Amino acid sequence: MAQINKSNEYFNTKLYTQNASTNAITGVNFQPDFTWIKNRDSGTRDHRIFDSVRGANKPLKVNGTNAEATETDTLNSFDSDGFTLGADTQGYGVNDLSGNNTVSWNWLAGGTGVSNTDGSITSTVSANTISGFSIGTYTGTGASATIGHGLGTSPSMVIIKRTDSAENWRVHHVGLTGLTYRLALDTTQAEYDETTSGLQSWNSSTFTLGSGGSYNASGGSFVFYAFAEKKGFSKAFSYTGNGSTDGSFIYCGFRPAFVITKRTDSASDWVILDNKRNSFNVVDKKLESSNSDADTTQTACDFLSNGIKLKDTTTSYLGTNISGGSYIYMAFAESPLVGTNNIPAVAR
Repeated sequence: MAQINKSNEYFNTKLYTQNASTNAITGVNFQPDFTWIKNRDSGTRDHRIFDSVRGANKPLKVNGTNAEATETDTLNSFDSDGFTLGADTQGYGVNDLSGNNTVSWNWLAGGTGVSNTDGSITSTVSANTISGFSIGTYTGTGASATIGHGLGTSPSMVIIKRTDSAENWRVHHVGLTGLTYRLALDTTQAEYDETTSGLQSWNSSTFTLGSGGSYNASGGSFVFYAFAEKKGFSKAFSYTGNGSTDGSFIYCGFRPAFVITKRTDSASDWVILDNKRNSFNVVDKKLESSNSDADTTQTACDFLSNGIKLKDTTTSYLGTNISGGSYIYMAFAESPLVGTNNIPAVAR
C-alpha cells in the first residue's frame, strides 16, 4: 500500500479558543471521526473524547471511569473541515470557559460505522486501512469472544472502554511484556497481566477477549480504538530511559506531530506531546491523560526529522526518561522522513 505523504489528511492537532457559544472549529483538514479535547488553561476541566461511531454529543471522560454521557451542546457535529461545538453549559470542558486555550487531537477513520462480522461478536466499525486506525463498538457476552477491528493488519495498540458503566480505560500495546498485559489510560498504574480476563491476542482481522467486565461484560456496551503501524505515519514501540539530557534517540521514520508515552514498570502519568503546542524545539508543553491538569512546562524531548531525541531529566510521575525506566509510546507524523513524492522532512 502507498505510503502517506500528507499526514495532516489523517491526523491533525487543532488549537482553538473557547467562546461559550456556538463555535465552529475549522482547519482540521478533514472531517474527523475521533476528536480528543482538553482545555489547556484549566486544571479542573477533563479530557473528553468524541467519535463518529457512537455519535456527536456523547463525550467520554478520559481521566476517569465514567460511563458515556449524552449532552446536546458539547460537540454537536463532525464537519468537512473540523467540528462544531455548542455552548457546553454543563461544563464538560470543551467550550464552557470563554477565552480559554484548548487543544484538539483529530484522527480520520472511515466515516459512518458498518457491520463487521469477522469476529464471534458482530461489531460496528469505522476503519481506515491506509492510516491504520479504526473505531468500533460491540456488546459483550461475558464469555471468551473475538471482535472484528477492520484494519486488515494486526494492531499495535488497542484501547477499550465500557460505555454504559463505570470502568477503567484498558490499553494493550506491542511494547508491553505481553499482549495480555494492560495499562489504564485514566490512571498512573504500571502494567498488569490480565491473564484470561482481558485482551488475549490479535491478528489481521480480530482481537480475542476474555470475560472481564472491563472488556466483555454480558450485555455491556463497549467502544474500541485500534491503531496499526504505518510506514512514515505512525510508530509504536518501547524504550528504556537514561535520565540524561543526552537521552536515547527513538527512530520513527518521520517528524512527529503527536506522541503519547507511559512508563510501564512503575506508576507514572501518561504524557502527551504535540507539534502545535510546541511549534519549535525543545518540546516542553505536556498534558496527562490520567488527570485534568492544565498544560505544564517541562523539557521532554526534541522532535527531529526522523524521530524523537529524549532530553528529560525529571524523576517525578511526569518523567519521560527516568534512568532504567521502561516506556511505551505511540507517535503520529507531521511528515514522513522521505515520502514517495521524494520530498524530505526537515528539522524544526
